[in-house]
Amino acid sequence: MKNNRKTLVFTLALVLCLPAGVACQGMPVYDNTNFVSLVKSLVESAKQTANLVKTVNFLKAQKENIEKVNSVVQDLKAVREIGRNNQQLIAVIQHDLRDILNSPYIKSDEISRVTESFSAVVDNSLETASFIDEILSSDHLKMSDAERAEVLKQKELESKEMVTDVRLKTKRYREIISFREMQDKINNRETGF
Repeated sequence: MKNNRKTLVFTLALVLCLPAGVACQGMPVYDNTNFVSLVKSLVESAKQTANLVKTVNFLKAQKENIEKVNSVVQDLKAVREIGRNNQQLIAVIQHDLRDILNSPYIKSDEISRVTESFSAVVDNSLETASFIDEILSSDHLKMSDAERAEVLKQKELESKEMVTDVRLKTKRYREIISFREMQDKINNRETGF
């Protein structure tokens, strides 16, 4: 025991003689100013986080608004394209149909078929225009913007097909007239024999 006490006293003396930095760091000190600035920092972070959440919600709302406006712009582009196609149809029918029907190389029984063919295209064009007007102005169809845009795109494609169809018909009738005109010149030519 004596030996134990001597070792204990010696160890205690040694610990007390060593510099404070080597032996231990010392007792933790409670710094009130550090705690206050930590709390202030946390409160400020919470405010910034709340502002960021508000900003994110605002940006989401703006994104939805932009998507709605984009959808409306696409609808307007589709409607404008359909209107342009209808104008082309009317112009082609007014000018080319008149030339075809006034040609002496179109027979009387063909006139009614040509007229019916072009009338069907015009009727389809007018039905498309009234359907588009109904889609855009009436809510009784209960369509979402995406569905409305899809229908308008489909009608735009149909309108382009009608323009192509009218052009092909016009070209075909002009070729028939050209062929009959050439045939008439060959059959009625004067020979110098």
